[in-house]
Amino acid sequence: MLKNMGFDFQIMVREVEESFPNELNAAEAVKYIARKKAEAFLDISTQNVVLTADTIVVLDGDVLGKPADEGEAVQMLKRLSGRWHEVMTACCLLKNSEFSIIFEVTRVLFDSLSKEDIEYYVAQYKPLDKAGSYGIQEWIGTVGITRIEGSYHNVVGLPTAKLYKQLKGMGLGE
Repeated sequence: MLKNMGFDFQIMVREVEESFPNELNAAEAVKYIARKKAEAFLDISTQNVVLTADTIVVLDGDVLGKPADEGEAVQMLKRLSGRWHEVMTACCLLKNSEFSIIFEVTRVLFDSLSKEDIEYYVAQYKPLDKAGSYGIQEWIGTVGITRIEGSYHNVVGLPTAKLYKQLKGMGLGE
């Protein structure tokens, strides 16, 4: 997505534990994790703009993070079946030890999913690295999502329109 937006970038990975304090609500939690990820790159923030992000799925006030295993993935998708939920993404931009947060919420409606479709998706696509156990850009999104209110790219994991404006405002890009 960053390439499609016209930005040059380098991917760097640093392991960060993605937990958050229990007293935080969903919006605060996703912002906390995005910042926590950025803090792992403080040592390079004087030479670079660092971008980190985190995405969560929220249903009935419950945060649905990444499933622990395929059984939990199936259970999450059964809960989401036929229901509206929210996808929240927070991006943290870090430059010269200064943090800036971008936050977006998108509402998503799943059609009623059959047990067979859920089990097929989990077995074939292994969504253990995805909040809420699904990727909208994958098979389940193509056949199961009937409506979204807000940014599609936010559900993929990056609120591109807001991010583009912020990065351009920092003098980055073409």
